[in-house]
Amino acid sequence: MPAITIGNPVPDIELPVTGDKHIKLTDFHGKPIVLYFYPKASTPGCTQEGLDFSALIAKFRRQSAIILGASRDSLKAQDNFKQKQGFPFDLIADKEEKLCHAFDVIKMKSMYGRQVRGIERSTFLIDESGYLRWEWRKVKVKGHAEEVLDTLKAMRAGKLA
Repeated sequence: MPAITIGNPVPDIELPVTGDKHIKLTDFHGKPIVLYFYPKASTPGCTQEGLDFSALIAKFRRQSAIILGASRDSLKAQDNFKQKQGFPFDLIADKEEKLCHAFDVIKMKSMYGRQVRGIERSTFLIDESGYLRWEWRKVKVKGHAEEVLDTLKAMRAGKLA
């Protein structure tokens, strides 16, 4: 399956999420979705990113948005991460990398001088009809959640091309 691109519908892949549930992105038609991918649960940068989205949850909800975090971690690791940090949104356990491949976030990265396969921190904004409207690649955590919120507001106001 080729990677999803801006302006196209998101794939209808069923995935396990925290709370022992299964979802498809298409389950959320009628609401915008902020889907963010992070490299590994319970690591400093990934924790901060989740906390930043959590801090703005009321503002995202005022825009009717659903926030979902995703990584290749196990469902148990995702449940532990969500519970420990008190995240008010679900985390996707994409062990089989179906969603990661659909959004083309698996990349070769340099870690301690050697090449490893991993998730490139990325965020995707999906509109109410299930179409990808915006993407952020190679995300830097600081200020990112606010930038996503601003873009979501612009999209909801019809100002996003």
